[in-house]
Amino acid sequence: MIISLLRHGATEWNALGRMQGRRDVPLSAAGRNEVAAWRLPATVARDAKWVSSPLARAMETANLLGCAHPLVEPALTEMDWGAWEGRTHDELRAQFGDEFSRNERLGLDFRPPGGESPRDVAARVVCWLTTVAATHEPLVVVTHNGVLRAMLAHATGWDMSGKPPIRLQPATLHRFSVGAGAALQIVECNVALAARAPATRPPSFPPAPSAALP
Repeated sequence: MIISLLRHGATEWNALGRMQGRRDVPLSAAGRNEVAAWRLPATVARDAKWVSSPLARAMETANLLGCAHPLVEPALTEMDWGAWEGRTHDELRAQFGDEFSRNERLGLDFRPPGGESPRDVAARVVCWLTTVAATHEPLVVVTHNGVLRAMLAHATGWDMSGKPPIRLQPATLHRFSVGAGAALQIVECNVALAARAPATRPPSFPPAPSAALP
């Protein structure tokens, strides 16, 4: 089966560079305008079933793309940033210094205090993939960057301790084939959902810690 995944549109916290995990931050006005201009590529099956993270920013993205009632899947929720929810990368580096850098270097085992690691995210996503693979139905999934990165790691063997094999871009769609046992293969990544913005436009998603992005 083929699963097509995209990240939700921009929020105010994205614009501020704040860690945004389970906090239910809605799309910003700019994010709504951005998503309204997105179009799914022709490679996405017309009869694909829509599935969304339960968080408002993902659900609203699905709605703006024409799916009023996507299936809600808790396994697609963003990584839990625990005590670091709402903090910025610069704030964390200033407060924790080398301790924060050592945590980042753990890659898949990077864990905010009281939160999840990317390995935890991958485990719940793989469990979900195991259940949907048996249906053989094409899916369009609206989720979060932490989930997308976990799937990339699962598909490629990337341990998140170095640069990703593919840098996932905002406002793009990523397609994977799902086989038995939740085996993943990349079909294509970074398929544009809208025309490229002018170079003078600020990025929708500023940088965040290398282990996982909000």
